[in-house]
Amino acid sequence: MTRRLRSLSVLTVLGGGALALIASTQTWLDVSLRGATTAPLPVPGASALALLAPLSLAALALGLALSIIGPVLRHVFGVLAVAIGGVLGFGALRVALERPVDAVAASVTEATGLAGETTVRALIDHIAITPWPVVTVVASLAIAAGGATTVLTAHRWPGAGRRYRTDGAEAPARAGARAGRAGSSDRPAASRPHDAIDSWDDLSRGDDPTA
Repeated sequence: MTRRLRSLSVLTVLGGGALALIASTQTWLDVSLRGATTAPLPVPGASALALLAPLSLAALALGLALSIIGPVLRHVFGVLAVAIGGVLGFGALRVALERPVDAVAASVTEATGLAGETTVRALIDHIAITPWPVVTVVASLAIAAGGATTVLTAHRWPGAGRRYRTDGAEAPARAGARAGRAGSSDRPAASRPHDAIDSWDDLSRGDDPTA
């Protein structure tokens, strides 16, 4: 059950981050300018919501890190995921409901060369919305939900596999065996070349025998 919770949390954050990143490249708003005879001006998500792309990448990085970090950092990253989801959700919902001028100002200025909120507002005839802001709201909810699940359940997740873990009871026996092998040679142990058993013992303690 704990492994399922971990997988669910990680995949939810990753899925939400990936979906939000895709949304940042899609058209969110179509702006019709007064007196313009051309097609409406498309405004991509990354322009309509400046934080969308960097926060989406941050969510992906958090999701990837959740499965390998320790319990304390899992809780910290879970809180960060909730915060990222909240910021993205609020911004995307604002764009979807209000269609604010500041969301399209950069694109209008780039197309017309005219800047300033009052000037840009006067140029706009109509702003049409696409489904992508709503999709981003859904993605942000997924990120926040994955983060919340992490915060609530991370203490029960199985720990990352411990490579080269040694058992305390075996350590004295291993030390005695190595001492016996060292004593059986006329040369000091440090001067003898590592044999296969020595290398295996070094690996079991986490040492690199090739160093």
